Amino acid sequence: MKADEQAAQFDMNGAGIPGQLFGLPFTSETAKLVVVPVPWEATVSYRMGTAKGPEAILKASRQIDFFMRDIPDAWKMGISMLPIPMEIKAESDRVRTLVDYYHTAQQYGDEHSTILLDKINEALESLTIYVKKTIQAYLNEGKMVGLLGGDHSAPLGFIRSLSEKHDRFGILQIDAHADLRKNYEGFAHSHGSIMYNALKTSAVSRLVQVGVRDFCEEEFQMMKRGVGRVKTFFDDDIKATLDSGKSWDSICVQIIKELPEKVYISFDIDGLDPKLCPHTGTPVPGGLEFHQTATLIKTIATSGRTIIGFDLSEVAPSDNGE
Repeated sequence: MKADEQAAQFDMNGAGIPGQLFGLPFTSETAKLVVVPVPWEATVSYRMGTAKGPEAILKASRQIDFFMRDIPDAWKMGISMLPIPMEIKAESDRVRTLVDYYHTAQQYGDEHSTILLDKINEALESLTIYVKKTIQAYLNEGKMVGLLGGDHSAPLGFIRSLSEKHDRFGILQIDAHADLRKNYEGFAHSHGSIMYNALKTSAVSRLVQVGVRDFCEEEFQMMKRGVGRVKTFFDDDIKATLDSGKSWDSICVQIIKELPEKVYISFDIDGLDPKLCPHTGTPVPGGLEFHQTATLIKTIATSGRTIIGFDLSEVAPSDNGE
């Protein structure tokens, strides 16, 4: 059955189909947008829980009415989420145990810490390869792809796969953190290094960061060295501009001017005000409101630019899974 046939038989005003993203009737074969879940959190540095994000989002999505006044037929393009790969969750748990052993070994000067670090970094690279291979298959079919984390290290393989399809593109990063560390706690592919690693990809011509408000000196120096390739809209500067009487629409225009024609959106949920995402791994005071983020993304879509992919990372449910 084709997507239009599935849409014609679907009651969009009903409760939706259990186990399907937003309750929609589409499969990965018929959908134009395929969402790839990556339940990974091996190197998180504060609170755990982001590996449960894809499952929590899938469960909650059926309670959301997806009708949109400005684009009422958008859902008919077909959106489908792949089954959550529990083997990736199990590997994340295994590597997390190695991480805990590594920290203990470091604390006591154990010579095995180097061996453990090598094993952890090998596992992180394997995850990147898995993500790249999985997403590449759908890109080759002409699908739009989104990634649902997991921690923010997960999209690196996605960015690498896009670099083989597009000669040049920019990244819009919505985030409380800069994620520009060369490594964090010794881990080459940690959630704190995703944009440092992304910038190693020559196809990434521009990194535009929005909402950043927690960063170290190393990252600040990298921003300064990356002038022309890295543009950061710090959260306190955004707030000051709004306080001066400028509109959020005008700020969106300035942000979008910094982006090239093709855009990948990397959305760490902690870019929002933490009242909206209190269970994320490393919440930081400040941040964007939901409507501001939605306006920014809509403005990109109507600017003539092409969104070539996206990720949503660091979503963590409460203790009861919601």
